[in-house]
Amino acid sequence: MCVYKTSNYEFVNREMPDQQAPGTSSNGLVKVQDFHFNIRVNELKELIQLKSSEATERIRLKYGQTDALANLLQSDIVNGISDSEDQFKRRTSFYGKNEIPPKPPKSIFQLAFEALQDTTLVMLMICAVISISLSFYHPVGEIADEEFRNREKKEMGNLEWVEGAAIMIAVVVVVFVTAFNDWRKEKQFRGLQDRIESENLASVIRNGRMMQINVKDIVVGDICCVKYGDLIPADGIVTNSSDLKLDESSLTGETDLIKKNCSDNAVLLSGTHVMEGSGQFLVLAVGLNSQTGIIMTLLGATGEETESEKKKKHQNKKYENLNTQPIEEANGQPSGLEEEKKKPKKKHRSVLQIKLGKLALQIGYIGMLSAFFTFLILVIRMSIEEFLIKGRQWSNLYIKYIISYLIQGITVIVVAVPEGLPLAVTLALAFAVRRMTKDNNLVRHLDACETMGNATTICSDKTGTLTTNRMTVVQCWLADKLHLKIPAEINSNLKNLIAQSASINSNYTSRLEISSVEYELPKQIGNKTECALLGFVHQLGANYEAIRAENPSEQFVKVFTFNSARKMMSTVVKNNQRAGAFRLYSKGASEMVLSKCSWYMNSEGQVVRLDEGKINSITHRVIEPMAMDGLRTICIAYKDFVSLEQDEHDPSCSRFDQEPDWQSENNVVNDLVCLCIVGIEDPVRPEVPDAIHKCQTSGVVVRMITGDNINTATSIAMKCGIIKPSDDFLILESKDFNKRIRDETGQIRQHLLDKVWPRLRVLARSSPSDKFILVNGIVESKLSTNREVVAVTGDGTNDGPALKRADVGFAMGIQGTDVAKEASDIILTDDNFSSIVKAMMWGRNVYDAIAKFLQFQLTANFSAGIFSVVCAATIQAVPLKAVQMLWVNLVMDTLASLALATEPPTEDLLKRKPYGRNKSIISHTMMKNILGHAVYQLIVLFALVYKIEDWMLVDSVIKYHDISKLRDPSVHFTIIFNAFVLMTLFNEINARKIHNERNVFSGIQNNMIFLLIWLFCFIGQILIVNFGGIIFAVEKLEMDQWMWCLALGFGSLLWGQVISCIPNSLVKKVASLLKKKKAEPEPVVDLEHEIDEDQDAIERSKHLWMRGAHRLSNQIKVVEVFQTKLNEVIDASEMGSVLSLKEKAIELSQSNVNLDS
Repeated sequence: MCVYKTSNYEFVNREMPDQQAPGTSSNGLVKVQDFHFNIRVNELKELIQLKSSEATERIRLKYGQTDALANLLQSDIVNGISDSEDQFKRRTSFYGKNEIPPKPPKSIFQLAFEALQDTTLVMLMICAVISISLSFYHPVGEIADEEFRNREKKEMGNLEWVEGAAIMIAVVVVVFVTAFNDWRKEKQFRGLQDRIESENLASVIRNGRMMQINVKDIVVGDICCVKYGDLIPADGIVTNSSDLKLDESSLTGETDLIKKNCSDNAVLLSGTHVMEGSGQFLVLAVGLNSQTGIIMTLLGATGEETESEKKKKHQNKKYENLNTQPIEEANGQPSGLEEEKKKPKKKHRSVLQIKLGKLALQIGYIGMLSAFFTFLILVIRMSIEEFLIKGRQWSNLYIKYIISYLIQGITVIVVAVPEGLPLAVTLALAFAVRRMTKDNNLVRHLDACETMGNATTICSDKTGTLTTNRMTVVQCWLADKLHLKIPAEINSNLKNLIAQSASINSNYTSRLEISSVEYELPKQIGNKTECALLGFVHQLGANYEAIRAENPSEQFVKVFTFNSARKMMSTVVKNNQRAGAFRLYSKGASEMVLSKCSWYMNSEGQVVRLDEGKINSITHRVIEPMAMDGLRTICIAYKDFVSLEQDEHDPSCSRFDQEPDWQSENNVVNDLVCLCIVGIEDPVRPEVPDAIHKCQTSGVVVRMITGDNINTATSIAMKCGIIKPSDDFLILESKDFNKRIRDETGQIRQHLLDKVWPRLRVLARSSPSDKFILVNGIVESKLSTNREVVAVTGDGTNDGPALKRADVGFAMGIQGTDVAKEASDIILTDDNFSSIVKAMMWGRNVYDAIAKFLQFQLTANFSAGIFSVVCAATIQAVPLKAVQMLWVNLVMDTLASLALATEPPTEDLLKRKPYGRNKSIISHTMMKNILGHAVYQLIVLFALVYKIEDWMLVDSVIKYHDISKLRDPSVHFTIIFNAFVLMTLFNEINARKIHNERNVFSGIQNNMIFLLIWLFCFIGQILIVNFGGIIFAVEKLEMDQWMWCLALGFGSLLWGQVISCIPNSLVKKVASLLKKKKAEPEPVVDLEHEIDEDQDAIERSKHLWMRGAHRLSNQIKVVEVFQTKLNEVIDASEMGSVLSLKEKAIELSQSNVNLDS
């Protein structure tokens, strides 16, 4: 035999004794001493990259059998590896960890650079640089310039540069505040992602014991156990399987399920899903060495790839087929991944994001028009005043004025364009997501958070969501007698068969953990229905662990796993009591199993014929009464298979001359012997009825979709409050539901579905396809004016389509499969319906937070825009200077978004109806508040501009008609600036309420962030006015002037009370009159596509300019390197060596990287 040196690259041969496999003891467990690995990482990667049949053949030729391959990895296919810390460290250092390192987070300086890409900020900085440059330029001999110099000599030197510098500083502050918020957001979401990953567990066998570990802790050599619904955590080879079928579409694009076994199709790839059956596999590749890791590296989605590598990949498009070799399908066709890469990716936007996108574009257009007219009017007015009226000649000094006007116009854009809107959305979502995690809602997709606030329908599962998922057998029918309590004494033969069937015909990961605390119930681990049956076995006085020890899962002949179509599970084992005999155990929904039974066992332990009449009698006398009590009914049965050579007097036995074809389920699972029917109680969660009542009062309809029979479902729905005797509701089983929604040809019709779903409250005996049809039908329906927004819960693998189709998909964190979690938007970590209500409350809070911010910002935008344009036209200047406008912008955008986005939710949010899809985010009440407060602010501002001398006895600068005086700091314009900021600040308190509430201070004490930011802005304004001086173009105000400004600011609160007296009905009438005046209906446009086009065009232009110079400078060098290396690659391909071809391609890529560096 040969042993290999423990190096990644070298092999040496030497003799070794044949007595024992390397690294294993005589009992099969791995020894830690003299620990060496005898197979390379690259060899394992090559093995996994082969087609399944080729991989199996390679193992057979090179290693012998799978157990020999396991020995080379110092593992054992039965007992696994040792769980010692030392062995774990050695394996991870040699073969790598089972994690794909994420891209390194962007630094705050990178984020600041990205924030600086904003066009308006770049224009402001350019203008600021020009302004600073011109401040030191003084042409000689010009009259205007002499006047300017004489006036400046009275001051402390030349301070014209201060305004440009102040603008630069203000832009830097805005950029770094935005960058800090982005950095904080990314940090929070990385933490959230880490938490999601930390909850991903996998079952492995170590030291002969099955245990659950974090997916990241899986190492090469582990024996990993998978079952229906699991995500394959690493690459490996099947060692044991039972009807194992996988969905590999995520890697290959092939939608058909692929059957896996030990003989001809044994390779399992990470990232694929188990759709049927169960099995065990030997882990061969983890992390970056697995197929998922290789693909992620090729796509540049890991932290292992540098920027230069990604650039060269774009230049290397000819050779992409070399790099994608590992993920080709078995038939040689390229994988589905390449097809996906070619498709243009359309950004998914939620209902709120589409509404906000439209609003932002409209505001942006209005802001640009305001800025253009402001600049144009200022230039025209200056030209008329200086050249026509005063008759002055052109001087280069006027360039300064034009630049200042340009800065003023750009600043209007900065104030008008709601760049704080995305920030407000991000902050509101981040705040909500962090708090929702504490409420047992793990948010995977951010947009689901606010979408849930608009939900109008919740389609919920029953088990574990509405009920406690603490299953207990409370009634049973056995020996032809119904027992309302578990009997203490039954026939020993019957008891043994029930105990064996419940213990063996179940997933061995389901078990009971006895508590050390006295009188505390055992902890149920795994499938709760199976745990209830194990508890039933315990109550009968049997030991399920001893039964399982005598019948290890590796010895099972065939397992028909539970799925939504079967609604039952069956396991075939060898009969230990008879040589050459087999026994089938079955359990499942009582109607399904009972229909396959031809016998039942009486009190003497003898089988009795079960005819149609007896089945009907059991159904009416046993199953229906149990279901009416809200119990889930499960039937347990068995069947013996014996050869014709054996003497057997049991008429229920199936005789065979050759071993049956176990793949033929219909021939195997029939003529069963019914052992018992149990009624399993799953009590309604005590908090669920109140939670459902809250949903109903908030305008949300709750529908229950369950696989239980109609009587059980109806009973639970009554207890939960989903249906009430006085309601007009519909309860259907799957068969009736499909009859009503399909036409004569069997096709589903929306108009037929629209007749069913509005009254439907309970759908019993439903399949995943029924759930998908119902969800899709409600989403597509146009019966409702504002369209329905649907939330769905699911836990099974086949619930994936419904979870994806719903607007918000909730997966069960405890009972849910990996597939369901992957398809969901939010994971319920406690599987509790009340957590859905909390998610709805948080979603509505996010929606309202955005609406509050819009109400606040649009008021200030409207006032500032109109004020700037009118003042430019009438007084040849804008009283609010550029640096002042940037401070206002900071107050309105960044700080206001933080203050209003962190409002905590209240129960009052559940007292209003959902908005729906089509309703505008700007409600009639908000429109009333926006226009009302804008009118107040404009009246005050214009009064201060034109009538300040009559009002406050302050010298008005507009009466001099002097450009220089209008540009200089003055008490007049300082009062206007101060009053505007204080009115804006006090209006921020008004903006906290958007539903016509009078008490705007209600709950303000619960939002300390709002109070601190408001005080910060107020104190900042005091400091700016008193100490800002030339930098902020302000003069220090007297106390009486401050009192006037405070009074005008406080007047916003009083004016808000006046506005709330205006009835909304009046606003609705005005709005309806304006709509009627439209001559033609607006054309229907794809708004989401329109927004994408605008944003994508901007992004493309930015990136093209940034990359162009760098690419052009390196292009000639790159071509030269490719020419020198290309011949080597072609020579390798002609030799027919795929591996050498790949190595040359990698060498070529690395040389390009070196060139870049």
